[in-house]
Amino acid sequence: MRLTCPICKTVVEDAPEDLPTRPFCSKRCKLADLDNWLSDAYRISSPLRPTDTDDDELKLS
Repeated sequence: MRLTCPICKTVVEDAPEDLPTRPFCSKRCKLADLDNWLSDAYRISSPLRPTDTDDDELKLS
């Protein structure tokens, strides 16, 4: 299976299905992504409206 790391864009050819760092190529990239979440680098640009959610999400509430 071919894998493209969302952090460094490295392409990993023949990545095993059970790769522990999936979808990242390495532990370093996995931790960099975690740091992005913890430092608020990732955020939603505008507040969600009730019409923005899927019907499936409403059923789980």
